[in-house]
Amino acid sequence: MTTIHRAISSYRSGSVLACVALIAGCASAPSDIAPKSNGWMKDEVSDSYVFGYPLVLMDLSRAAATGTGPGQAAPNTLRHAQSLPPVGASSPPEPNLDTLSSSGWLDVSSEPVLVTLPDTHGRYMDARALDMWTNVVWSTGAAQAGERVSGLKAQTIAFVPAGWKGTLPARVKRVDVTTRYVWFLARIQTRGGGDLAAVRRLQRGFQVTALSDWDERGARGKAGARGNGGARGNEPTGATQSGDPVAPGTPSAQVAALDANGFFSRLAQALEDNPPTADDAHALKILGDIGVHPGDPAELPSGTKDAAVVKAGLADGRTRLTTPPPNLLAGNGWLWVGDDAGNYGPDYALRAYAAYTSPGLPTTRDEVRARVSQDSDGHALNGANRYTMHFTAKQLPPVRGFWSITAYTTDGALDADAPVRVAFGERSGARRNRDGSLDVHVSAERPRGGANWVPAPHGDFRLVLRLYAAKPQATDGSWQPPAVERQ
Repeated sequence: MTTIHRAISSYRSGSVLACVALIAGCASAPSDIAPKSNGWMKDEVSDSYVFGYPLVLMDLSRAAATGTGPGQAAPNTLRHAQSLPPVGASSPPEPNLDTLSSSGWLDVSSEPVLVTLPDTHGRYMDARALDMWTNVVWSTGAAQAGERVSGLKAQTIAFVPAGWKGTLPARVKRVDVTTRYVWFLARIQTRGGGDLAAVRRLQRGFQVTALSDWDERGARGKAGARGNGGARGNEPTGATQSGDPVAPGTPSAQVAALDANGFFSRLAQALEDNPPTADDAHALKILGDIGVHPGDPAELPSGTKDAAVVKAGLADGRTRLTTPPPNLLAGNGWLWVGDDAGNYGPDYALRAYAAYTSPGLPTTRDEVRARVSQDSDGHALNGANRYTMHFTAKQLPPVRGFWSITAYTTDGALDADAPVRVAFGERSGARRNRDGSLDVHVSAERPRGGANWVPAPHGDFRLVLRLYAAKPQATDGSWQPPAVERQ
């Protein structure tokens, strides 16, 4: 018995030692195996920032523009610009000097919202509506494709929530929208000065009406109609915004100030009411990988190393946002967005860049907007120099509407010291040469004779060429703006 007991005891001791050795081996295993890399996280945070930037910018823009405070208006109400924009920091980047604008944020969550446009009697006007992902869901440019633009006829457009089934009034254009909110923008061409009064009269012809407030006589038949400006009590306060409808500076700065948790929490909140398309399923999966789900607070990886990777991913996304994508159109130093403008599909980089540089960018049928900040030798444009652009007779901007050129400081402001504040263009006294060509002069000081002059800031500046209701040549590669030549 004693021998047996000793054998059992020896076996048990050996088993225990074996188990201890096994456990020790398990404990030492991680030192022999490399830890799982979290490099994927940086890429997914960067990709998600680029994907979500347009929605976050639009959501902050909507919040800034709607309400009862100064410069705000209630949802389903239009604000009307009453004058051309001021110079300096109070103006949004690259303010438009060609038009007065009307804009508002429509909430279609419960029923269709109808927008009535007035007959402009030959005066140029364009209008468009964007969903919360900056896709243009409707525009006058699409409706008038191929035609010379000489004003708009009176018309009514109904913006309808997804899945709505019902009957709209006769002769109303139906536009289905998948996001809760719609940004509506309209611009009416003006020469400034005494011409502003005529534009304001047209602005009073706008109507925004919920379907439940519509009757057989149309929007004007009910007191609930908003935004026409006909009765002063219905006019939104602070209607002094610039030619490009909603000042984007403050919302852009707000987005830039958000840390990763703030940005992605805002994105998750906005996603609940404004879902992306079915084609964006993979982008939503990546958001889920980093802890972002529609309607819930963001739960980003928060470990010490993970937090550093998330921060690096955010910085990378911001850099990508400001970098011109390779599929921009380019010629003679100019850059502009091509036919994908306003309808970006899965090209998230182009969509984010367009939202960052040109909030509310229309389709190319409505406007092409080209920029240049260097001369033909690659040097920065500066008001200490004089420049010319020579348009041959066949190189004039191809438009169905009109075109203009404006100079801005490098941060997109108008020069406070400029002797005049105009956009030079087709409708502001452009004088052609005998052969049909056109020479445009760009300088801080008025050139001798003063013809075809674009006033420029005294320091570094950039030029913006706007083509209203552009023809297909503006984006099919058959046309380019001329180089900016230093004299």
